[in-house]
Amino acid sequence: MADIPGQTAPMLEQHTIGFVPASDRHGKVRDLFTLWFGTNIAPLPIVTGALGPSLFGLDLWWSLIAFAVGHVIGGALMALHSAQGPQMGIPQMIQSRGQFGTLGALIIVVIAAVMYLGFFASNIVLAGQSIHGITGAVPVNVGIILGAVGSAVICIIGYRLIHFLNRIGTWVLGLAIAAGFFAILTSDLPADFLSRGGFNFAGWLATVSLGALWQIAFAPYVSDYSRYLPKDVGVASTFWTTYLGCVLGSFLAFAFGAVVALAAPVGMDTMDGVKATTGALGTTMLVLFVLSVISHNALNLYGAVLSIITSVQTFRARWIPTARARVILSVVILVGASIVAIALSADFVSHFVNLVVALLVVLVPWTAINLIDFYIVHKGVYDLESIFRFDGGIYGRYNKAAIIAYVVGIAVQIPFMATSLYTGPVADHLGGADLSWLAGLIVTGPIYLLLVRRGTDPTVAGLDTDGHSAGKTGCLTAQPEE
Repeated sequence: MADIPGQTAPMLEQHTIGFVPASDRHGKVRDLFTLWFGTNIAPLPIVTGALGPSLFGLDLWWSLIAFAVGHVIGGALMALHSAQGPQMGIPQMIQSRGQFGTLGALIIVVIAAVMYLGFFASNIVLAGQSIHGITGAVPVNVGIILGAVGSAVICIIGYRLIHFLNRIGTWVLGLAIAAGFFAILTSDLPADFLSRGGFNFAGWLATVSLGALWQIAFAPYVSDYSRYLPKDVGVASTFWTTYLGCVLGSFLAFAFGAVVALAAPVGMDTMDGVKATTGALGTTMLVLFVLSVISHNALNLYGAVLSIITSVQTFRARWIPTARARVILSVVILVGASIVAIALSADFVSHFVNLVVALLVVLVPWTAINLIDFYIVHKGVYDLESIFRFDGGIYGRYNKAAIIAYVVGIAVQIPFMATSLYTGPVADHLGGADLSWLAGLIVTGPIYLLLVRRGTDPTVAGLDTDGHSAGKTGCLTAQPEE
């Protein structure tokens, strides 16, 4: 899909959480492939992929199979969220008011904001450590600040720069990781490279879950990066370009991590292993991965900013902030996250991973409810005026069906959880494999659909295909403010 003729979108993004009208839509659907492919060629998925052999005891082949299964399943859910963007023209979190009501959605938005902030802080720690590893002359704390500022600049400029950098990153990082595979696999590999580890069911399930949860973690903000596309790009093309980019990019990164873990000396840090096993390419790859972290982390800051704005707008219904408010909030978060990251950099990442797992437990039921509601209940048609009203309009402040299904969806996951904080009886029986996400998905969606269909849902009837209440010609009652 070509850009709309005669229009050039400004480089500095002007919209925040407001509806993007047709006159401001731009971009090509193929940009979603490069965005999600480039985003996933980064240190964090590489480190995560290394856990297949190093933590869960799988050999290379069973690790690759587990990665494929997890990413294929989780990627489908993530891409279904992405396909909502061009149809709705608003960020994912504020669209959740159509399922939960204005106040009911607030807890989801706050949880998403906390997750984004944690991802942002953990990634700037990784950036700082990586910069220090490349050149010891730069202290970790200085590297953290450099990484944070770089991500903030990208976030402030916004949507177009994020897509532009990932178009470049797809080629550069794709070639780099291919060269890395070649360098490792043509070197003198350890004698047990293919025989180390094996198959164990608990470890395999846990590795599948890693892949699936990696994809699902993108769900709360994936449509933020498709909402500027013209509506006529359609659901299918948006789904497939997002799906293929994210699944392929993340699978390659996970696979690279597994290869590094098996090629490097046992117990070596994964990123040190990248440098050690790729020979002359090592330093170059680390530099590229640092740049990737900075670019990727802009998405986390961007998502945090939009989520916080959505939370505030819940109580100020007529406030749709523009670029200045987004810039100010980005700077505030930058400073706060940098202070926290520097203070806790020694063990921040490991602690945050546990927090993310806990947060995903409460986001998985939201995913199920959102997808069932969008594709089956409302069939993609919502009243945008109501979404931006404090009283929720036809959606109200709370949707009992969504809240009941959501609570049940959280509760059903508890026996299947396996974290450092708590391990449920089912997870313990499975040797520590966390399948809570699967239980949450299987149970939540059908319960929500049953509750909606048993009651009379007034939010389904009376809307035209553009998401307006019957007889209304306006789109939004909220007006932009600084």
